[in-house]
Amino acid sequence: MTTQWHQHSMRVQYKDTDQMGVVHHGNYITWFEVGRTEWMRYFDISYHDMEAIGLLLPVVDVQASYKQSAHFDEPVVIFSKLANFSPIRMEFDYEARKITEVEFTSMQNNKVSMVNEPYGKLLTKGSTTHMWVNKNWKPAKLTKTHPTLYQKIEQMMYS
Repeated sequence: MTTQWHQHSMRVQYKDTDQMGVVHHGNYITWFEVGRTEWMRYFDISYHDMEAIGLLLPVVDVQASYKQSAHFDEPVVIFSKLANFSPIRMEFDYEARKITEVEFTSMQNNKVSMVNEPYGKLLTKGSTTHMWVNKNWKPAKLTKTHPTLYQKIEQMMYS
């Protein structure tokens, strides 16, 4: 099973903060989605392509544990990795972490996408579980409906 994390850096946007001046708790879930989408893009899996073949991947469960707050304009990294995979489900783990300006600049310059371990100050950790469904929202077993996609993800998971 792959143990590497995909990393996606960004700055906290003003719109993501609340009246207390910190990132609103719900926005971390949005950040998880950003991390997952960038993970998929890195592995050349496109939501557009999946939808074009009649395949959807809705969230059926989300978990989040909040450790520290982030503030406007602070650099953060969203770490994402595929934690579990089957013909009917995918599970991702996430960590949102605050990093230094030096680390942020280095990430922008080096364009390294995968790391062995998350780094920085832990803000939030969580997970999402997704279920494969067809365009009619009926469960889809990838090994039967889209075996090529299943094999591609399986190779990523166990390489």
